[in-house]
Amino acid sequence: MEKVIDIQHLSKSYGAHEVLKDINFSVEKGEVVSIIGSSGSGKSTLLRCVNLLERPTGGAIIYNGENILDDKHDLNQYRTKLGMVFQHFNLFNNLNVLGNCTVGQVQVLKRSKLEAESIARKYLSVVGMEQYINAKPKHLSGGQKQRVAIARALSMEPDVMLFDEPTSALDPEMVGEVLKVMKELANTGLTMLIVTHEMEFAREVSDRVVFMDKGVIAEAGSPEQIFSNPNEERTREFLKRTLKQG
Repeated sequence: MEKVIDIQHLSKSYGAHEVLKDINFSVEKGEVVSIIGSSGSGKSTLLRCVNLLERPTGGAIIYNGENILDDKHDLNQYRTKLGMVFQHFNLFNNLNVLGNCTVGQVQVLKRSKLEAESIARKYLSVVGMEQYINAKPKHLSGGQKQRVAIARALSMEPDVMLFDEPTSALDPEMVGEVLKVMKELANTGLTMLIVTHEMEFAREVSDRVVFMDKGVIAEAGSPEQIFSNPNEERTREFLKRTLKQG
């Protein structure tokens, strides 16, 4: 299998506070990897380090065979290869749905407006939002906004899609529509790295599950192994707590 991203000995500190400690894992082409763990375990920080919204303190991020933390790399070019979907949508309120999905293509990828609109319509159709192309974000529900945010990221046609707790800011009745879109994407062979607290979803769509605890990867394995037969006591405790709450 072809490794798209290979994380080696990654660390991240804020002053004396070490948030990530010696993180090692990789994501292969076409693979869906879910990262689970308690709040404050370092999951979102790890994702933000992968796309360099946060600068790691140490270690290496190997993308297509090269360490992108080397000074010679064009970080903006690297970021265009990673689609990012945040908790809080981050849509431009002054633009309509179509505009939100074309602005990055035109400004960053230098596509023509016509090409960008064609690609945006294609991905808005994928997430079931094509009929809302003229709507402003303020007129959309949370679930609809998140689906537009997913279409916007897909419109950049990245190598990897990163999802940072994409359902955590949604009302419960809207969570299903976003998870449905993500399940459909997972079935297309898209490479996805997902931070999530939706355990059933992680179990269903993932090729691999990574459990983080206190800034380290405590355990990683297949969904079957992690959810049915975890090796580590802290994995068992976390799942017992989480599944009881669910």
